[in-house]
This record gives sequence, structure tokens and C-alpha cells, in this order.
Amino acid sequence: MAFDGIVTNTIISELKAALIGGRVDKVYQPEKDEILIYIRNKGENFRLLISSASNNPRIYLTNSSKQNPPEPPMFCMLLRKHLIGGTILNIEQFNLDRIVLIDISSLDELGDPTEKTLIVEIMGKHSNIIFLEKETQRIIDSIKRVSFDISRVRQILPGNNYVYPPNQDKHNPLNTSKEEFLSLIKATEQTTHIYKFFYFNYMGLSPLISKEICFNSNIDIKRGIGTLSSHDIEKLYESFYNIINQVKLKDFNPLYIKGAQGEIAAFYSLDIHLFGEENKVYLPTISEILDKVYDSKDTFDRVSQKSQSIKKSIQIKLDRTINKLSKQSNELLESKDREKYKVYADLISANIHNIKPGVESIDLPNFYDENMELLNIPLDKTISLPANAQRYYKKYSKLKTAESLLKVQIKETKDEIDYLENVLISIDHSTNVEEIDEIRDELIKESYIRDTSKDKLRRKRKKQKEFKPYHYISQDGFDMYVGKNNLQNEYVTLKLARKDDLWFHVQGMPGSHVIIKKENKEIPTSTLEEAATLAAYYSKAKNSSNVSIDYTEKKHVKKPANSKTGMVIYDNFKTININPSKEKIDKIKPVD
Repeated sequence: MAFDGIVTNTIISELKAALIGGRVDKVYQPEKDEILIYIRNKGENFRLLISSASNNPRIYLTNSSKQNPPEPPMFCMLLRKHLIGGTILNIEQFNLDRIVLIDISSLDELGDPTEKTLIVEIMGKHSNIIFLEKETQRIIDSIKRVSFDISRVRQILPGNNYVYPPNQDKHNPLNTSKEEFLSLIKATEQTTHIYKFFYFNYMGLSPLISKEICFNSNIDIKRGIGTLSSHDIEKLYESFYNIINQVKLKDFNPLYIKGAQGEIAAFYSLDIHLFGEENKVYLPTISEILDKVYDSKDTFDRVSQKSQSIKKSIQIKLDRTINKLSKQSNELLESKDREKYKVYADLISANIHNIKPGVESIDLPNFYDENMELLNIPLDKTISLPANAQRYYKKYSKLKTAESLLKVQIKETKDEIDYLENVLISIDHSTNVEEIDEIRDELIKESYIRDTSKDKLRRKRKKQKEFKPYHYISQDGFDMYVGKNNLQNEYVTLKLARKDDLWFHVQGMPGSHVIIKKENKEIPTSTLEEAATLAAYYSKAKNSSNVSIDYTEKKHVKKPANSKTGMVIYDNFKTININPSKEKIDKIKPVD
């Protein structure tokens, strides 16, 4: 995605028109690397989103809102202290780089007017939001502090003077001339691909717009600089000039390109011809496009990032538990074969006087066999015959005891495997960071991951938070609820459902709990099938066909004592077979 200097320039034009003269009403920090500023201007409310996330840094006006932490971070508190009630004075871009400067006037502690600058640096993993005194350029603080240990080139710390990032010897295309362009062409390595020439030499140009310049010149992007004729160079400069002139004239035309699956494959703030004309979608502002691009992408990335370590930890535990089950199963098979050790002991005891000491094995007639066939018995020649017999008696006794213990242990191990698989399914179905936090809290409670002071604080807050399972309405008007994780499964089944409500679960494997709120009505087959489809889709059998779904009244569902979160048993059930699919799920009406 091309969030380059030209897109940044377009955003600044929009921000200037909407925000200059506006009053800062609220400041939030929904993520550790993101702030949301509410601004009132000309009778309208605006939300300015600024993110320094390494994978999705950005700034634009958003229509989305996010859940904020109950306790705002220190950087958020600092911005509130200095900015709330302040006025947006100016918004500028540094050259054509991805650096935005927002000047804000406010009153200091003594009530005297003061000006601050909020600097947004959009630079991949080095992205930052820096707050400083405008007059002195002294840094007050930043959302990411950069010490000497992190960067020897440029430190971002309170008290330091702000210094712009190195420009990597790139030229500002807004100030370039034809002579400079031709000089750079000559100075560039002659094997360099033409499109790379532009973003290697000019700030603010992405590979996307560089390829567009070549496309508009009808020149192959992978031709080397050294292969260009004078005519080719003229065409390239003309195309380059036209693009830069559009930026100077603010002749923006924001659009995105739809991919094969309807997804957003690319976006830009100038018209792009590189991808053809069919899949273009134009919107009035670049902010609307960025909202569309990043709203779901950012959530997906944050969920993936936050769940990665949890998923890895649970997968390791699951693999170990599966190995444990294999060993227990082998031990159980051995325990079932224990009778032979008692026979060995009995035959040795009955024939002690007929066996020569020091032999490694002996063939003895088996008086338990009606044909008295010879049975070969291994012996330990380092111990006496009575000791050999005693050893076999002990082994028999141990295996006899082990069988009953192993049956219990195998049941516990299988339950743990089901539980861990259910956790992995819940992670895969999570759609926001809050759901990952719920899963993390559950795993801390079950002692699968370690607790920290921050986790304790979060769990304390969670007690005040209401669970939000998926909520659907069937085509017949019945409310249906789906637990997104084990904590929600318990909530749906044990608290939300009444005794006569119907409860659904995939047969014999991990999956979500689903309920239909009966409300003293007869439930038609169509609603039963929809609930069963939800139970199949939100389970390990999601990609299977002819999935068996059990359903029963909630009064027949019980939680065993000392069982893990979300684990239940049930009886008096019926079964319905379903072929789950995303298309079927999309036809079931969700409730926000």
C-alpha cells in the first residue's frame, strides 16, 4: 500500500480545510502507538487518527471509534493537559516527506498563551508521534522514546531539541528542475531499473507512483537507465512533471483499486492507470479511502500480533499433551497384558528347585494352559529365583493399579487436548484485541501462561466488562448467541441461557456453544438449522461436510466439578447434520 509523500500531501490539504481554527475537545490513546484527537470546527466534529504503528503508520480523519483503556497512558495524559481547549493554528508537511507538523495554541499553567507542535513521522518501524515546544523546538515527550541504545544517530527524548530525520540525500520533487532531473539521470547507475530511479532520488515517491510515471511514458519499468534514448528521457520527464504539477495544483483524485476477491489491492490520491480502468473506485477524500483500507487491516494486524505468542505457547502445550496421550495409551495397552507377569511369577515359584541358578531364561510347562505348553520366561541372572518371581509379582500388581489410574489420566488428557484445541479455534475466530485479552485472561486463570502486574490490572478491569458473544437473529425472528471463546461459552451456556432454551454443540470435537432463546415458543426447523450451522462453522469442523451437531435443552447441560473453563457435559440430545460454509453464515442476520 502506497502511503507516500504525495498521499501525505493530500491528507494535509484535507486536514487544513477541516481542522484549522478548530478546538481540541478530547484526546484518547486507544493503542500504545496510536492517538485519537476529537476536534470541533465550524459546527462539525472531527476525529483525527494518528498512528505510529510500525506496520500501519498513518494520519487521517476517521469515522471509526475505538475502545479506550480505562486508565489513559502517560503520553495521553500529557497531551490532554496541553491540548484540550487549544486551537489548531496550522498543519504543514516537511518538504514532500511523510512528516506532518500540527501547530496548536493553548494556555500554560499560568494562563499565558503558548504554542506547541505535534510532529507525526511516518517512517515504518521508526514512526513516531513527538510533542514539542514550537518556539524552542524542545521535545516535551513522544509516544516512543528513542534512546542512544536504540539509535546512535538520532535520539527522541524529553528535553532534547528536535532534529528532522536524515533525508538520505533525496531531492524534493516539488522544487526540482529539468536540469536537475537530467543530471540525476546521468549520475545514476546505468543498470538501475527506471522506476527505481524515481524513488531512489526523490523524497515522497513510492514504487507505485514511480511505476505510474513509467507507465504514462509507455516505457517498461524494468528497462535500465542506460538503455534510454533522449526521446525516452523527454517522455519520462514530461510524465514526472505532470504528476508533480498535479500535486502543486492540489489536483487530487482519491481512488482505490479492487482486487480479484473484491479486496482493496491498492490506493492513491492521484488517478492511477497502471491497473487498468475497470476496478477503480473513486471517493471524495483520501481519508475515506484510508478509513476503508486501515480500519479492518489494522484490527487484523493487531489481533495477529497479540495472538501470535499465545498461539505458539498453546500449540507447544498441545503437541506435548498429544505426546503424553500417546505414552499413556501405550502404558494402558501394556497394563492390559499384565496377566502374563503373574503367570511368570507363579511358574517360577512352583519350579524354583528345578531351575539352575544363573540362567537368562527358562522354558517351563504352563499349568494354566490345558495343553501344558512350554512358556519361555526371561530371568535376571544377577538376582535369585525368588527375587525374579517377586519382581514379576510387583510388576503385575503395579500394572493392575496403573490400569485404573491410566483410564482416569487418559480421560483428563483427552479433555485437555479438547480444551487446548478449543482455545486455538477461539483465537482463529477472534475479530478484535479485546477477545484476545479475554482468551489471555482465561489462560492465566487456567495457569497456561504466566501472570504479570499488567495482566492483573487488566483482569481486574475485565470483571467490570460485559461479555459480548456473537448475536444473530434467525429468519424466524429468534435470538441466537455464539460464544467466541471458553469464557464466553460459559457465559452463554451457564448465565445467558434459560433452562428451556436450546443449546447446540458440534459432536465429539471442540467448538463454540450456541443457544437459541426459546421465549416459550416452538422453534421451527429453519431456525434449528441456522443455529446448527453456526455451531458447525465456529468449530474444528468448520471446513468439513456433513457435520453432526448435537442439541438439547439447556437444563440437560452440566458443568462438571473442577473442570476447565467452558467444559460441559450433556445428555438427552438430538443430532442434526449440517454442511457449514461462509456463504451460509453470511445469510444469517447478525446483530451489532
